[in-house]
Amino acid sequence: MNVNSNGPTINVISDQAITDHFTENIGKRAFILTPSYPFMFVGEILDVMEDMVLIDVEATHFAQLENRTWFIHIHNIEVFYIEQEGGVEIPELSD
Repeated sequence: MNVNSNGPTINVISDQAITDHFTENIGKRAFILTPSYPFMFVGEILDVMEDMVLIDVEATHFAQLENRTWFIHIHNIEVFYIEQEGGVEIPELSD
């Protein structure tokens, strides 16, 4: 863990908070945007391993990359939304 004389850095705290949030929401659908190809993922969070999210991808920009499991590095996630009971649902995306 990156720690300075005052304790953990803000990046370490932020990364851990995002990791914890994904861990608490295993089994829920998520919408994830990344800065690199394939840019967008929609699917169910299957697991979190250290700083990697395992997601069962139902939709991306390209149909050939769908219906597969993907590991997404927490640091590569720019924007995300996880469905919550009573909250807004992520629409089903199809052709």
